[in-house]
Amino acid sequence: MIKIDIKKTLHTSDGKIILKINKEIINGDFLTIFGKSGSGKTTLLRIIAGLDIPDSGKIIVDNETWFDSSKGINISTQKRNIGFVFQDYALFPNMTIRQNLEFALNNKKNSHKIDEILEMMELTNLSNSMPNTISGGQKQRVAVARTLMRNPKILLLDEPLSALDNTMRSKLQNELLTVHKRFGLTSILVSHDISEVFKLSNRVLKIAFGQITSDGSPNSVFSNLNLSGKFKVTGEVISIVKADILFIVNILVNNEIIKITSVKKDIENINIGDNVLVSSKAFNPILTKI
Repeated sequence: MIKIDIKKTLHTSDGKIILKINKEIINGDFLTIFGKSGSGKTTLLRIIAGLDIPDSGKIIVDNETWFDSSKGINISTQKRNIGFVFQDYALFPNMTIRQNLEFALNNKKNSHKIDEILEMMELTNLSNSMPNTISGGQKQRVAVARTLMRNPKILLLDEPLSALDNTMRSKLQNELLTVHKRFGLTSILVSHDISEVFKLSNRVLKIAFGQITSDGSPNSVFSNLNLSGKFKVTGEVISIVKADILFIVNILVNNEIIKITSVKKDIENINIGDNVLVSSKAFNPILTKI
């Protein structure tokens, strides 16, 4: 059980906000923190990891106090049993794939584990390669493998798949689920992709301006969208262009741009930079702000 009760002042593009979280996370959960940029999602992960310090509060993991401002307790990141996978991989460029994993190994007597993890993550043939010679998807697989070398209880994932194409993203989502179940992890993911949330998570914390606005299963958190149709993707609005009586909305979805034709009344509350859900009904595209 992870008990988080913290406050921290954040300075964002929307001004000063107070990140205020008071939640419990059950062991074995695959939890997604969902919200707009600047809402406090990544900061919350970094606080759990010990990379950022709250202004006040407590973090207790399985009855062990990791942070308590009133008692002056702040366990170092190295002593917290966590694995952190970043969006930018954070691999050592001067080390081979195997050496990256060796560096993360707590007990050198367990070197046999390197081969086990390399095989499980389909990296055996790349073990002597350097990070700059492999693809983005392979780098992210190495980042996950390196994290597993430390036998973490908690896996923290900061939008690790957002830069990958759809095919690789789907493949690594499957691998993350396998890793989560096989190692009995508690996984906490930051994501802005609703399809990814539904695929991976059993619970979602929706956050806005530092506050939790919804907490529940993906179905319950996003039930207010009340959308039908089989086609659903999420993306970011990058431009809205008027074309005669219609509007062309360009949306960035997984590094690709899709164009939606709409009328003014259907996009009155949608602005450039908004995250939207694109769905279809009777072959007509529908944009919903999320």
